[in-house]
This record gives sequence, structure tokens and C-alpha cells, in this order.
Amino acid sequence: MESYQDKRPTFDKPKNIHECAQSGDVLGLQKLLQDNPSLLNQRNAVMSETPLHISASYDKAEIVKFLLEWEGNDKVELEAKNMYGETPLHVAAKNGCNEAIRLLLSHGALVEAKANNGMTPLHLSLCHSIRSEDGSIIKTLLENNADCSATDNEGMTPVDHLSKWPESGECLRELLTSHIEEQRKRKALECCGEVKAKIDALEKELSKIVGLHELKAQLRKWAKGMILDERRRALGLKVGNRKHLHMAFLGNPGTGKTMVARILGKLLHDVKILPTDKVKEVQRTDLVSQYVGETGLKTREQIEEAEGGILFVDEAYRLIPMNKKIEGSWDFGLEALEEIMSTMDTGKILVIFAGYNEPMKRVISSNEGFCRRVTNIFYFNDLSCEEIANIVHIKMNNNQEDQDSLLYGFKLHSSCSIEAIAALIERETTKKQRMKMNGGLVGPMLDNAKGNLDLRLSDDCVDGDELRTIRLEDLEAGLRVSFRSMDVWDR
Repeated sequence: MESYQDKRPTFDKPKNIHECAQSGDVLGLQKLLQDNPSLLNQRNAVMSETPLHISASYDKAEIVKFLLEWEGNDKVELEAKNMYGETPLHVAAKNGCNEAIRLLLSHGALVEAKANNGMTPLHLSLCHSIRSEDGSIIKTLLENNADCSATDNEGMTPVDHLSKWPESGECLRELLTSHIEEQRKRKALECCGEVKAKIDALEKELSKIVGLHELKAQLRKWAKGMILDERRRALGLKVGNRKHLHMAFLGNPGTGKTMVARILGKLLHDVKILPTDKVKEVQRTDLVSQYVGETGLKTREQIEEAEGGILFVDEAYRLIPMNKKIEGSWDFGLEALEEIMSTMDTGKILVIFAGYNEPMKRVISSNEGFCRRVTNIFYFNDLSCEEIANIVHIKMNNNQEDQDSLLYGFKLHSSCSIEAIAALIERETTKKQRMKMNGGLVGPMLDNAKGNLDLRLSDDCVDGDELRTIRLEDLEAGLRVSFRSMDVWDR
């Protein structure tokens, strides 16, 4: 960090571009560049420095400005490094050249650039500031967001380096310490804006889920805690690492288990709990082989694909047979489950087991480590007729943004209120039928409703609004066709 400005040779008659840069000979430098523009970033033989290095280290502001604003085809290398890995900003800071520093920073010089020894311009500015008893260079760098917490290759911050001057460095230590606290507060405020954006994004995703109020409350609670941890870290507070919250989702088909898993993957990735937002959805057939010795390998392959995200094991109860032995042979599903359980403590994946309420009890009781690892069990209740009707409206609104959807560009007639659709569903379906499908009713019903609309309209219809409007009678026909095609119509 010792200044080398005094050790450089001087020249009475500038002869080359580096000599012009050192002496401040703008006209001489300009003529050299006009004759040979390739000299703009030419390195000298001693320090491998460019003209910008030289002019910055001698605070020749006029030369620095000329080089930075050179309009030729070649552009000045703002981050060029000398033999010590120092940029022009480094050497300007090391030699107390405040005007050059301001010019370099105003043109985008990296205030956090690191030399070969890991030091930033702020590190290198300390020696000159101590010797000159002038903290203006440090203030200029701090005004441009120099990081007081940056460490060099020895792990030392600028404040740490001030210990070399215990008496004369006290004022600078107070300046840097005060700025560190201001930086922390600023980061915390910036974090607040990011927090609000993440919470708003979460609420948007949760609005797509109908019902499940208890689960939504828990997701909001987790999100708030995780996001506040980010703010705590921004303030320099110590925060422990959160463990993966392995879960079980219990409920009938169509209650939103898979959708919630996907939302959860995005949420945990956004708050940096998971490296990725991928959700790997698997069932027994993806994990279990019919041959001895292959199930473990097959399961590990699925786990590796899910690494960094969520492994969503749907119909997890199928891994556990009604009787633990089948025709005298141990069921391979247990082997797959044990392989998954052995991975859950590594932190590489988050596992969600999903399935019907009663059959899932077999999974929970099948492995003594299950309850210890799966600490969050959520019940997905069957949807009411009104909630299913609400999904119809949500899906139709989402289809307006999905050009690949069959219903892209279509809309519901004003008569298709949530109340009217709920009454239709209650009238045309049984509780048992709804329990088997829940939200799964909606997709087939809407697709078949569109088919009924096409059948109902005359071949010569040219009314654009009528051509894209689904009426209540279409939904009714679509509901009936859906049940017939799925062979569950039992009325």
C-alpha cells in the first residue's frame, strides 16, 4: 500500500504516450493518438500500465478526462490491470488523486475491483490518507458505495488494516465504522422493498388456490420468517440456517396438492432456501423396479434429478403394501421409501409425500424415522361447490394469458356467476362424485362446455362476442359429458 508516486522518473521532454500522460501534455498525447489510435491502451515496460493508469496516478485530470472521452474506434480500458492487478482507480486511490478518482467513478469504474492481493481501492487509500491526515479520498470512495466490509486475500477489511496505525487512524476508523452501520441500514431498507415484492408475488400465487386457509396461513408464516431472516442478515445479525421442512399433504384428488407444491418450490427458491425452484413429481412406477437390486438405483436417479428442489411423491401410500409381504417376497416399495428417507437429512432435497388421508397413515407408521423427519402434515379438505365454481372463474381468467389453452380468448357469460355455477354443480353432481374429483372437475367441464358451444352455434354465426362466450347451459352440458366420459356418472 506504499505510494510509489515519488519513485517514478520524470521527463523534461515527453517523447511517448506514457510520458505525455505523466506530465499532463494533452496536446502531445492527442497528436500521438491521432497518428496511432492503437496507443490508447498501450502498456509500459516497467509496470504494464496504460496511459490511463499513469495519468490517474499523477492526478492529471485533463488527461484522464480526455482518455475517458476518446471517441475513436478503440475505447479506453477502464478496468485494465497493471502487474499488481491494480486498475487505474486503484493507483489513483493509492496516490491520493481525488479528482482522477471522481472522473473514473463517474465513467463507471468498479469501486469494488480487487488487485492481486485482494485489496480494493478503499484498502489502498488508507496509507495515503493516514500520511496526509486527509480523509477526503476515503469519503469520495464511500460516497460511491465502497464496501467497508470487503476483505483482501488475508481476510482483512479496511478497518482491520487501520490497526497498523492505532493512534493516527482513529478518526478514519470512526468514519469507516459509521459508514458500515449506514450501509447495513441501507441494505436493510433495500431488503424491505424486495421483501414486499416477494410477499406480493406469494399472495398472487396463493390467490390461485381455493380454500386451504390453514395451509395458506402457514405458508405466509414461513415466508414472513424466511424473508425477515434476509433483512436480519442485511443488518449484520447472526441468523441460523433453516432446516428443510419435509411435509405430507393429505387429501383427495383435485384438492390442490400438486399446485401447492409448485408454489412452495418457487417461494423457497425466491427466499434462497432452495437453490432451484424445480419440483420433481414422482409416483411408485418412477421409483420401484420389478427386479431385485434395481429399485435403489432407480430411486436415487429420481432423487438426483430433484436435487436442489422438491421431490413430490404423489400417491405415496402405494409404496407401502397392505401387507408388508407379497407372495413371500418383500415389496420393493419399502426399499424406495427407505432410500428417500436416508436422503432427507442431507439437505439436498425437500420431500413432500402426498396421498389420500387413510392410506397415508400406512406410510406414516411404516418407518420409525418418518415422524421425526416429516414434521409438517397438512390436510387438503374436499372443496365445496362454491369453491369449485370459484376455480372455474380463476381458470377462465388464467386462460386469457395462455395462448396454448383450448379456451384462450373465451369468456363466461354474465349469467355464469360463482353462485349460479355452484348451484349447477350441486344440482348435477353427488357428494361422492365431487369427493372423487374436487377441482379436477373444472378442466374437463370447461373443455366440454366449449365443445357444446361449438355444437350449439349455427354454421353462419358471425357475432364475435357470441362465438367466444360460454353460457351456463354449456357448462351444464360440459359437466354431464365429463362424467360420462370418465365413467363415474352414477345417477
